[in-house]
Parts: sequence; C-alpha cells; structure tokens
Amino acid sequence: MGDVFLVRHGETEWSRSGRHTGSSDVPLTERGREEARRLVPLIRSHRIAAAFVSPLQRARDTAELIGLRDVRVDPDLREWDYGAYEGVTTPDIQRERPGWFLFTDGVAPGPPEHPGETPEQVGARADRVLARVDAALADTEGAVVLVAHGHVLRVLTARRLGLPPSGGALFQLATGTLCRLGTEHGRPVIAGWNIRPGQ
Repeated sequence: MGDVFLVRHGETEWSRSGRHTGSSDVPLTERGREEARRLVPLIRSHRIAAAFVSPLQRARDTAELIGLRDVRVDPDLREWDYGAYEGVTTPDIQRERPGWFLFTDGVAPGPPEHPGETPEQVGARADRVLARVDAALADTEGAVVLVAHGHVLRVLTARRLGLPPSGGALFQLATGTLCRLGTEHGRPVIAGWNIRPGQ
C-alpha cells in the first residue's frame, strides 16, 4: 500500500496569531505562500496517484502552489467547526473556561450555520476521508496527498493509527509542512512529520 502525504496549508494571519480558523476563509500570507512553494521538491520526488484538498481557499491555494494537478475537493477535509470559538485564541478561551482543551472538550455552540463539532464528529469525517484514500491507494500505484488544516489532519492521523479522535492532540503540526503516513509490517505508522526541505 502506498503512502499518504499530509500537507498543512501555509501560514495565514490567523494561524500566526493562534486564532482558531475553521470556516473563516483567511488567505495565505506571503510567508505562507513561500512555505508552500518550498514543498514543491518534496512533492515532485514522489509519484502521486491522487490528491484531495479542503474546499477552503487557503488549502486550495497551497495545493496549487505545491504543483498538484487533478485535485479533488473533499468537503470532509475542511477544518474543525469551532462554533463560538471561531477566531478566538486558546488563552482567551481558557480565561473563561480554565483547563479547556479542544481535543477532549470540543467547542461551545456557535450560530446555526457553524454550530461547532465534537472531536467524534471530526473523527467521523476523517474516517470517511481515509476510506476514500484507501480506495485510491488500492486502485493505483503511488502516494495520495491530502492538503488541509492543522486540527483535522491531526485527528485524521490519530484515526489512521487506530487512536480515538482525541489522539490528535499528540501530533503538533506546523503550517507549510509535509507529513508522511506509511506502513511497517502491514501496520500504519508515521514515517515523517513536519518535514520541510533541507530536513
């Protein structure tokens, strides 16, 4: 079975300041665009069988900048719906809710169009993505690339490794980096994490 490459979109103003960025379509900064462009050699060094991207523009721009073609937009790769915590930083949330932790506590309800998601709901989306990934890997040779967002990719990694969605807390994921999920003796493993050119 081929590898799964995870690419977190490049930096945005909100990712730089630590604001939870779910449905808000904040554009890449120039630094974020450069982070994406630096990943091109890493992507080109592999045969890509299929690529999927979040519908949000910051992820789609990253996919374009790293040179992916024939990318399928997958709504299940959108970022965690943060509900009332959209645009709010963790320290600000913890001032009102001491000890709050996204991966175990979820979010406060938001407006009807963005009510928020539990870790289990994000995990269910990740499972659907992984089913499509496995179908693509079984159908062709090469790797599958997923271009999306920090928290959803962390949950997806946890689910790939057989962990509950809350296990995503174990995997810090920087902007503009590549991660590689592979196998060893037929079992899923992390083969590379937060990779940038020159590492």
